[in-house]
Amino acid sequence: MRIEGTSEIETNMTEAAQKEPLVLFMPSGKRGRFPVGTPVLDAARKLGVYVESVCGGRATCGRCQIEVQEGNFAKHKIVSSNDHISDKGPKEERYEKIRGLPDGRRLSCSAQILGDLVIDVPQDTVINAQVVRKAATDRVIERNAAVQLCYVEVDEPDMHKPLGDLDRLKVMLEKDWGWKDLLIAPHLIPQVQAILRKGNWAVTAAIHRDMDSSRPFIVGLWPGLKNEAYGVACDIGSTTIAMHLVSLLSGRIAASSGASNPQIRFGEDLMSRVSYVMMNPDGREAMTKAVREAVNGLIGKVCAEGEVDRHDILDMVFVANPIMHHLFLGIDPTELGQAPFALAVSGALQYWAHELDIDVNRGARLYMLPCIAGHVGADAAGATLSEGPYRQDKMMLLVDVGTNAEIVLGNKDRVVAASSPTGPAFEGAEISSGQRAAPGAIERVRIDPVTLEPRFRVIGVEKWSDEEGFAEAAAGVGVTGICGSAIIEIVAEMYLSGIISEDGVVDGAMAAKSPRIIPNGRTFSYLLHDGEPRITVTQNDIRAIQLAKAALYAGIKLLMEKQGVDHVDTIRFAGAFGSFIDPKYAMVLGLIPDCDLDDVKAVGNAAGTGALMALLNRGHRREIEQTVSKIEKIETALESKFQEHFVNAMAMPNKVDSFPKLSTVVTLPERKVSSDDGEGGGRRRRRSRE
Repeated sequence: MRIEGTSEIETNMTEAAQKEPLVLFMPSGKRGRFPVGTPVLDAARKLGVYVESVCGGRATCGRCQIEVQEGNFAKHKIVSSNDHISDKGPKEERYEKIRGLPDGRRLSCSAQILGDLVIDVPQDTVINAQVVRKAATDRVIERNAAVQLCYVEVDEPDMHKPLGDLDRLKVMLEKDWGWKDLLIAPHLIPQVQAILRKGNWAVTAAIHRDMDSSRPFIVGLWPGLKNEAYGVACDIGSTTIAMHLVSLLSGRIAASSGASNPQIRFGEDLMSRVSYVMMNPDGREAMTKAVREAVNGLIGKVCAEGEVDRHDILDMVFVANPIMHHLFLGIDPTELGQAPFALAVSGALQYWAHELDIDVNRGARLYMLPCIAGHVGADAAGATLSEGPYRQDKMMLLVDVGTNAEIVLGNKDRVVAASSPTGPAFEGAEISSGQRAAPGAIERVRIDPVTLEPRFRVIGVEKWSDEEGFAEAAAGVGVTGICGSAIIEIVAEMYLSGIISEDGVVDGAMAAKSPRIIPNGRTFSYLLHDGEPRITVTQNDIRAIQLAKAALYAGIKLLMEKQGVDHVDTIRFAGAFGSFIDPKYAMVLGLIPDCDLDDVKAVGNAAGTGALMALLNRGHRREIEQTVSKIEKIETALESKFQEHFVNAMAMPNKVDSFPKLSTVVTLPERKVSSDDGEGGGRRRRRSRE
């Protein structure tokens, strides 16, 4: 096939390149085509994928381990197989013989590309790994945990009183603590006599009761006095998993940590994972196993940091979006991939943790918050509990920006919710130089409106790129790509600087003004970093961001119409990504509606905070269960005006909506008059810059 405007030689080169194997690296999402025989490590380095290698490719350090993912990855049009990678060579076999390799692992310095591949870079091999930026809250939460520790001294056996040891334990728990009608976890029954005698008839029992109407359970029993018990609050996101380890007695957060969700190797966005389940018979089991193993690994990590025995964990609260919710619980999510997007279960759930293969105390209980609707999950419920729009007089907009944005809008009178399929563009996927937030990723961008020269900051380096000493400071991490917060800023800055029009088109005429504007086929790109790797923002990148932000804004507009309001009073950005969005640039881009910037705040991992609240106070569980039952869900796909709002939202900030409050702090370019836009006139106010 020949492309118009290209030479025959160029066409042949293009066709030859298309025949080269396509390699996709996870979790970074970077991809490229490479000649057969290219070492996987070389491909990773050319794409800017961080794969550690201390020995310089001699197959002696073992730090460059990778895994080949098997299966049909429909979204990427890749069928990946271990047959598409070379057999182990002498060096790799020698390393495996001497030091051993986990099943399925290969050394990327020795393994060569033979065909299309999806490569997973295991996070346990990466020291300089993704920065999972979901921190703990400093909020004070009134404690009313579902688990209580009760120390009692039990009467010794008496031949004249034939009551069994367990029954005498129950008598003392009722006498000293008021616990009646106690049940006991079955695994403890055979242990009761030994524990009582080991403690010289003095023991500590852990009693679990969630609802006042439910019968209490003895879930743990220890000889003597035990004065500490722990719980876990966990947010399973499509990209990251965040966890807090908490004292159930004091409410103290002993440790917090996060990790990449290993399911990302099966698909970057939620629908890709549903597709993987549909196309691979063992897909659901594989993803369920992967996420449970990741949760167990994260428990080990927080317990090590907090110096806690994982078997002292007695209660757990989880939140997740609907598809992560189903996969974690072992439920097939296929029905969520097609209308009417039916949940298998929407209400709150209770499990024994061991039923889900979670390695904590055998008697630990697990509570999952309710889901609001088919694509507004328990994570949105957790964020709603945390921020409480239903407790406000003002109209609050709560947005959790991820691969699927969840939106809640309301006040104490009425709350509505929706989801918008923003896709993974905001998190670096589908962007030519995009990557997840890791050391070396560009996270802040400014463009001089006169010279069009950029300056930027990268994660892991305090200095800006135009400051003295930046090159030396960045030498350790490099400049590897663009993460989500920078993608928003650079597109907004390109608009404010006139590089792109309000319709998102790169102005090729600007090439005469700056060498940063470079031709790219029939379109133009902006050169952000002329280094290794070379980082550009292409017309396709801008389109991907426009599509994502238009989907989010259209969903917000629908909720505003349902509420009968033309503005919102406060905006809360939730989630790890939302925590690092600059509200000014989000508004310039048209990601959110006009609002006083002082009333736009990032609230961090609000879903995790909601899980923490439900862990420490069982009253919050009843609160969110009742609230979710009253939230009205709007299905954007069924709303006739969604497409109209979407088209208008493709423009920056918006084709029809005005942004008067934003215009007081930022100079917005003049709106061009076109045949379908009779508004003309300029919008020039002062522009603030860092």
